[in-house]
Amino acid sequence: MSYRIAIDIGGTFTDGVIENAATGEVRLAKRLTTQTDPGEALADVVDDLLAAIAQVNGSAGPAGAVSEVVHGSTLVTNALIERKGARTALIATAGTADVIDIGREVRYDLYDLDIQMPKPLVAREHRFELPERVAADGVILAAPDQAGIKAVIEKLRQSGAQSVAVSFLHSCVNPENEIRVGDAVRAVLPDIAISLSSRVAREIREYERTTTATANAFVQPIVAKYLNELSARLRQAGIDAPLRIMVSSGGSTSAEIAAEVPITALESGPAGGVLSAANAGRAAGFDDVLAFDMGGTTAKICTVLAGVPSVVHSFEAARVRRFKKGSGLPLLITSIDLIEIGAGGGSIARISDLGLLTVGPDSAAADPGPACYGRGGESATVTDADLTLGYLNAGFFLGGRMALDVPAADRALQRLGDRLSLMSLDVAKGIFKVVNEAMAAAARVHIAEKAQDPRRFTMVATGGAGPVHAVEIARKLRVPRVLFPIAAGTGSCLGFLAAPLRVDRSWSKPQGLETVDWQEIEATLAELKREAELELSSALTSPAEVAWQILVEMRYVGQGANLSISFPWRSVSPAFATELDAAFRKAYETNYGGVLPAGSLEVVTWRIVGATRQDIKRFVWPDSAKSSEASPKARRAIFCTQADKMADVPVYDRYALGGGTRLRGPLILEESESTIVVPIEADVEVLNDLSVLIHLKAES
Repeated sequence: MSYRIAIDIGGTFTDGVIENAATGEVRLAKRLTTQTDPGEALADVVDDLLAAIAQVNGSAGPAGAVSEVVHGSTLVTNALIERKGARTALIATAGTADVIDIGREVRYDLYDLDIQMPKPLVAREHRFELPERVAADGVILAAPDQAGIKAVIEKLRQSGAQSVAVSFLHSCVNPENEIRVGDAVRAVLPDIAISLSSRVAREIREYERTTTATANAFVQPIVAKYLNELSARLRQAGIDAPLRIMVSSGGSTSAEIAAEVPITALESGPAGGVLSAANAGRAAGFDDVLAFDMGGTTAKICTVLAGVPSVVHSFEAARVRRFKKGSGLPLLITSIDLIEIGAGGGSIARISDLGLLTVGPDSAAADPGPACYGRGGESATVTDADLTLGYLNAGFFLGGRMALDVPAADRALQRLGDRLSLMSLDVAKGIFKVVNEAMAAAARVHIAEKAQDPRRFTMVATGGAGPVHAVEIARKLRVPRVLFPIAAGTGSCLGFLAAPLRVDRSWSKPQGLETVDWQEIEATLAELKREAELELSSALTSPAEVAWQILVEMRYVGQGANLSISFPWRSVSPAFATELDAAFRKAYETNYGGVLPAGSLEVVTWRIVGATRQDIKRFVWPDSAKSSEASPKARRAIFCTQADKMADVPVYDRYALGGGTRLRGPLILEESESTIVVPIEADVEVLNDLSVLIHLKAES
């Protein structure tokens, strides 16, 4: 018997799942995240998981039977936001060291006279220039000489830098000069971490590529240290199994690769939530889903079509204004295309300058946490409102392991109420309505930008707070169904366990479609595939089927935005140009309603993606043979949104209900890690795998 473990460190809670690899049976653990040392909560979660299995088996913990550990965390994100990374240097082509200051010269807010732009991660005194030059077509016009390299390395040594990024002009087309300098630095300063832009982001756009390389260098030493400490903690627990790290693209990779290119793990937790939703949707027969993951700090929303989450190849991190597009560091990484809203269980409510109730984006996080946690927090939060509205059971939070302080929540809400001339209950209703409308509004925009109709989707809710708010948000969006998979409160972990191994490679060389050098393209793609195969093989613990894709980013000559066209892996040749032309024009017409008949096409970036086969992962809840005869365990007054009043509703033990059970809302379904709230009239169905499906009545 073997087991797989998944652990997700979030802003408020650290979640864990252990899966019996043979049966799919899962058990859960959840602890408050320890902000000063996240590994402490992680170690506690691992101990809890092993103890749960030991208790079932009646024997010692099964640490030796753990075959794999998959992990995601907010470490990279937090390091960039808090600017708590390594002392980083930059080696750039002579005359280009200030590209990370100049940026795009675009103001993200035209009317803000005191606008703040994101500061570069490398101080001016730690940027060193080197005479060298590669032409836009990849021809080396000037190679760096030994004297210049030696001088730069000496400056690097004197700077005390712990990490260095190397980013040369046009190195995405030909990385030879970068590789040469990187090898020279490694030979003289073996203890310094090195990030080559041609390894981290081999794509055009000098500002974005250099920023990505510096961000990778900034977090590389701390991630390597963290992963070493994590491996040591796992060994102390008796686990000697491969460690896989979740990456933003929706796949996972080996710890060694993650330590080399840690920037790819920037959005590891949110990616797990989307994969969990996609997997649960497919298991229930729904391929088009709206993934909704709401935790303690933020809420994430993503569209999944035909079982596949949409993916983008750029991302913004460490925004000066957290949810203001353009105010962050642009990174060229492959990431699941989701929107993030400052609306989690810990989001703080306050009164705006206009005297209006607002919620978020800042969060009380785990320390001090919401007022009801009893850890010193005094600000009213979404969790305090949920508790006051009857949605949470003060004595059964985390299965009774953590009692909630109802009077403390009431006091925090009443402090806001005193300023609004409202009672605490009315403030709680306002917080619930405001935060739900904020999430629904963001989802509307996201869905519209994808040219989709929300009525085609099934919402899949995960995260500790997701099941509390999902039904009401779906009602606002007119989404007809909401699915709650088992263990929804630890959804990201289930996504980690369902994730394929994945590797992405890219190469930019803009050229007209009619002038493409197909021999060069074929040779380059073959080289990239060999690199990717080596990376995959380092992460595979057993032989696996790998599917390969070619993605081609194209545009009309003169345009600035690209369209991505995908094909199964194949040998490319001049005949491929006709296929590319037809595929691009079809995609362009689909997106924009027409084509430019006389427009010439340009190929900008080639990508290859390799991923292990992703079958539907069916997780099993322990002791799942239940009765379809439903009996509530209690009744509780909750805020019913349709009636706009408090009313007594039945409360059920979710996992006491068997497949085939049918109920009618409003009602509450309680479980240890989250609570499903149905505050409206709706049909409730328990599926055979104990997932819960809510059928919402269409509203005019």
